[in-house]
Amino acid sequence: MRPASRAPILVGLAGVVALSLAACGGTPTPADSASIAQKAALLDIDPALVFTTQVEGYDLASQSVGPANDDGLSATWVDEQTAAMITIRTSPGEPDAAGCAATPLWDLPDATVTCTEESGLWHREGGGTHEFFVARGGATIWVIGPNGTPLDDLHQAAEAVRIPSDAELEALFADAPTEPPAPVERGDLPENGDGAPIQPSGPGG
Repeated sequence: MRPASRAPILVGLAGVVALSLAACGGTPTPADSASIAQKAALLDIDPALVFTTQVEGYDLASQSVGPANDDGLSATWVDEQTAAMITIRTSPGEPDAAGCAATPLWDLPDATVTCTEESGLWHREGGGTHEFFVARGGATIWVIGPNGTPLDDLHQAAEAVRIPSDAELEALFADAPTEPPAPVERGDLPENGDGAPIQPSGPGG
């Protein structure tokens, strides 16, 4: 039995979405690249950094989905029974031994990190805290377990990291805006000339 958490953090948020594998079992068919790019643009995320995962008993908190690490993605799944959480954060570039050990742990940034490669997964440990780095298609997916998440659940989440299916893609971006963010318009840029900002004159001219 998992230890109960002192305070649920994301439990009860509206829009919690349960994800399941296809009825036939196995890994769902990934969504096509055009669909992923269209959804990723809504949150200004690099389509190549859109990933998901799945662990039995955990539901996606759709409000948690957003940008991370400049153009990466962050998303959190919650076990409503224990309030344990699993978060993924994506970034470009695959991990190596040096980078794995040099990157601070999310919950214990001052702890010394020990990295062990396990079948394409980097198990990161320090101060009793466990995390995983997952390499997928030139990207690193950071699997984090705040709030007392069991190691077995983290390991399952790391193993299950994948490109989302059509249904999973819709769930990931369920709370995203319906249109991509518009570029910020500045009122101090002239229509003509070199495009330098207009500097208002002071009392002295």
